[in-house]
Amino acid sequence: MSAGREVDLSVEIGALRLRNPILAASGTFGYGLEFAHLVNLEKLGGFVTKGLSREPMEGAPAPRLSVTASGMLNAVGLQNVGVRAFVRDKLPLLKNCGTAVIANVFGYTIDDYVEVLRVLEDAEGLAGYELNISCPNTKCGGLQFGSDPSLVAEVVGAARKAATRRPLWVKLSPLVTDIGVIAKAAVEAGADALTVANTYPGMSVNFRTGRSRLGNKTGGLSGPAIKPITLRLVWEAAKAVSAPIIGLGGIETADDVLEYVAVGASAVQVGTASFADPGASEALVAEVQKAISDVKMFSFSDIRANFLSQSG
Repeated sequence: MSAGREVDLSVEIGALRLRNPILAASGTFGYGLEFAHLVNLEKLGGFVTKGLSREPMEGAPAPRLSVTASGMLNAVGLQNVGVRAFVRDKLPLLKNCGTAVIANVFGYTIDDYVEVLRVLEDAEGLAGYELNISCPNTKCGGLQFGSDPSLVAEVVGAARKAATRRPLWVKLSPLVTDIGVIAKAAVEAGADALTVANTYPGMSVNFRTGRSRLGNKTGGLSGPAIKPITLRLVWEAAKAVSAPIIGLGGIETADDVLEYVAVGASAVQVGTASFADPGASEALVAEVQKAISDVKMFSFSDIRANFLSQSG
């Protein structure tokens, strides 16, 4: 590698250009403000806010986190201040944070999703939206949006009509028979990119007391334990659609990042690692840059193209 030449880590996720492919995942980075004194936000490609709902939510009872072998269970319950309070109190403070701010959006009904997006559309300071389609659809008997292609198309289509100013990413559920079918439904309905994937339901109990180690009986499993499964999902989704895919699940090292790239991801999100080390996402940027330099390449797009040519 030529002396003095820096590796270009910039990536394009549809119409959105990011400084680098490392983002902090929703639910692990608060609203970004909480990490501003621990992480140089300008070093990140971006971050995804905790999920925003139509009205404030208190979330699940404590305890909300439980360490497991090679991972973690969480049952936070989507606690948040509500979209209007976010726009009024949080977003103005993020205006000059120096990185892409992606708002995660969820709801119990399609009307909920649309209303949250409507409020966000009138605000300034966001780079895009991430639609969480793993929440129960109470109007359809408690079915999950993300497990039924027709419901995926319905909610994404409605969101696309409401979200005209900014890119729309869709965060897919891993609890599907064929993620390629779900990915196609989301993209055909208007998704600009896909985040693959959400956490896996799990539980941990204390056999002495017979009680769950979480305030809820079950929680979402994340961390290194899920990476091999999610890698497969990213690979399958990448075969099904041409839209960019953001990989999420068990990312702690530069090798983890590049393994996701090898199976088709354009960028990644760092989640559970931030609980153990709030600076994990920032550190990964330098580690990925070094890994690319070590193989004598000059850009993230070069190494991604090399991976894809080998796998093609």
